[in-house]
Formats: sequence, structure tokens, C-alpha cells
Amino acid sequence: MENSRELKFESPGFFKRLKGMLGVDFYRLFHTPLLYIFLIIAALIPALVSMGATGGEEQTTQLFTNAWQIIAANKPLYVISDIGEYANMNMVFIFGGIMISIFIGHDYKSGYVKQLFTTHAKKQDYMMSKTLLGAFSMACMCVTYFIGGTLAGAFTGLPFEINAGSLICAILGKMIMSLGWASLYTFINVIFRSKFGISIALCFILGTGIPVIGAAAVTGNTPALNVFLYGSSVYACLSSNALTLLVCLMNSVVWAIVYNVLGSLILSKRDVY
Repeated sequence: MENSRELKFESPGFFKRLKGMLGVDFYRLFHTPLLYIFLIIAALIPALVSMGATGGEEQTTQLFTNAWQIIAANKPLYVISDIGEYANMNMVFIFGGIMISIFIGHDYKSGYVKQLFTTHAKKQDYMMSKTLLGAFSMACMCVTYFIGGTLAGAFTGLPFEINAGSLICAILGKMIMSLGWASLYTFINVIFRSKFGISIALCFILGTGIPVIGAAAVTGNTPALNVFLYGSSVYACLSSNALTLLVCLMNSVVWAIVYNVLGSLILSKRDVY
């Protein structure tokens, strides 16, 4: 007589679970118009600003003296004194937050989250998957923003003289910061998952850096503000170097860890529906 065999069901490993969830999320991302709409928006923003959408080409030359200033400021500016200093690639983080809010909001509205958490998925897997998805989307938006800004600069005839290394560091620094911003936005939407309007408003306010700008108005343009996401995003400017990339990487990774841990704890202790 054959011995009876006991069936054992083991939970898939972390990387296998995350890979599966990322596969589903990225499939949804690429097969819905949401990503492509925001990629187009990111490309149009610098074109509209550079070509003086609010005042014509003459005003553009007053806002910018170099075509690359649409990508980043010449130096770290935590206090904004005019629109020209604000209108750069950091605007991607505002629209990136809105995109993440829509994506996660659809998860809850469609019942996808209910189905997900009643089967096998762990809460931290959901947080990490949405963070990586958002970071990828905003990094892609940075690329289309760069393309749009370059074409707009050529159209307006502004000079392109720049230290190529500093420009590359500025762009890479902002792309790296996408990870930190995505984790923040995912955290916000996990908390206010049933209040879409609040999620959008908070993503907009934090994306514009209003709290950090307010702090900078009191403390001045101090590098100490680089501890915040907006601070490091501003630090990635046209005078960037390898140290800038290191600061952006450390800031982005640390905040990604903090927000993912907090978000996972909230999901594990509260009703997710």
C-alpha cells in the first residue's frame, strides 16, 4: 500500500510575487491610453512654456536666456522668484502624481484591489509594484519632456551652450528622483484611496513643492532642504555633477523605503476596499 502524500502549498517567493504583479501592472499600463496621454502632456509642457504660450516669443526671451533652462535652473533655487525659475522638468512630478492617482483610483473603483488581496498578493508587493510603475512612467515623461524642450528651444532660437556633463547629470538626477516621488504618491493614494479629490489635491500641492518653498522663504536657499524630495529635485540643476546624482539617489531610495514601509503597514491594518 502506497503511503499517502501530504500536499504542501508554499507561498511564492518575494521576487516571483513582485514579478507577477509588475507583469500585470505594466500590461495594464501599456494597454490603456493613460500613459501615452501623459507622455504627450509632458512633451507639450516645455513647448508651450518655451514658445511663450502666455505672452509670445518676446516674453520667452525674458524668461529664459538659454534653451536648457526649460530643463532645469542654472543653480539650486529653493525659493521661486519668477515663473521662469519654476517652469522646468520638475513639472513632470506634478503630472506624474496625477497619473498615479488615476491609476490607483481605478484599482479601487474597478474592484481589482478586492480581487487581488483576497487571493494571494501581499500588501508590500502592491506598494512596491505601484511605486516602480510610477517611477518608470515619470522617468519616461522626463524623456518626452526633454524631447519637447529641445525642439521648442530650437524653434525659439535660444542658445544651446551648456556643459554637457552638467546637463546629463541634471536630467539623470530628475529621473532618479522619480522613484521617491512615485513612492510618495503611492503612499498618499493608499491613505486616501476612497477620496480621489483629496489624493489629486495633495499630489498637486506636494508636487509643486509649496511646503519646501515656504520653508525656504524662511531659511533661505540652504542645501539642508535637499533632505526633501522637492529639494533634491531642485538640486538637480544645470550646475550638477556626480555629487548631485549621489544626493538624488540617496534621497530617492531612502524616501522610497520609508513610504513603502508606512504604506504597507497602513494596508495591513486597515480595510483595503
